[in-house]
Amino acid sequence: MAQKCVHQGCGKLYTDPDEVCRYHPGPPVFHEGQKGWKCCKPRVLTFEEFMKIEPCTEGKHSTTDLPPEIEKKEADPAVLEAANLPPPPPRAPISAPQHIPTPPPPPPESEDDDETVEIPDGSVCRRKGCGAVYKKGSSREGETCVHHPGVPIFHEGSKGYSCCKRRVLEFDQFMKIEGCKTKQRHLFVGSGKKAAGGKGSGTSGGEELLETVRSDFYQTLTTVIASFFLKKIDKEAAKVEFQEQALVLDLPTTDTPVPKRYKAQVPLYGTIDPAKSTFKVLGTKLEVSLAKADGSSWPVLRSDDPITGEILQLGRAGRA
Repeated sequence: MAQKCVHQGCGKLYTDPDEVCRYHPGPPVFHEGQKGWKCCKPRVLTFEEFMKIEPCTEGKHSTTDLPPEIEKKEADPAVLEAANLPPPPPRAPISAPQHIPTPPPPPPESEDDDETVEIPDGSVCRRKGCGAVYKKGSSREGETCVHHPGVPIFHEGSKGYSCCKRRVLEFDQFMKIEGCKTKQRHLFVGSGKKAAGGKGSGTSGGEELLETVRSDFYQTLTTVIASFFLKKIDKEAAKVEFQEQALVLDLPTTDTPVPKRYKAQVPLYGTIDPAKSTFKVLGTKLEVSLAKADGSSWPVLRSDDPITGEILQLGRAGRA
């Protein structure tokens, strides 16, 4: 009999107790508009992006509410060193940051699946609060999708959806709020125009072209470390070009049967030293280390991103 895993970030139906479970062992963190998980670094602004953050831990599925404890790690020496640094020198006053409200997520591009588009095995219903998983070859007659048509609302500690009145305090309880609207069928692929790899994906020459991928960054006094999340990047074929104020990426993947490719020119907020900048390809992302040309703090990674007033900083933050 299939059981549902209750690990955060997983939630899959499983029958094999030895199946690998990918989940977040830490609790969710919502702070000053940013959303993420305590167990890993990515921070995003919208709830839709938060729900797509890749799980950072592998283990076994569970039907209890108590995932394995997080292994305690020693404090980062750089953080301890920063605590003993002298106070930073006075800086020139800067203008107060403008508040830029986060726009609501766009509605699905279609309310019904295109019958001419094949549904991949294991696809999860796109509607919030449903979580149904498609099994290839199964009949879709008699499907019932119970979901939330509204958007998530987090206000002064309470959590809920704009489409119904129920409010809870804990994130686990929020994820269990039953849907308030019912449709006859699930929404697994919609019109088929959006692929899981990124927004506005298309196909060309036998590969799937991605217009965007999720990214985040943090920085030290001299370096900006940015991550572009894309699985199975082909290390031999990947191309990364460092320019003084831009990053040129050409990242093909080894996915089968249809490989993906992400090509972009990323305008950078500040100037860098291309000769001292480096990159490395990991299993789930490309990580670039950008050597700052002037040592100034970057409020955003891209020059075309809105400045919210927050600066993500690690290491010797007190002297930036």
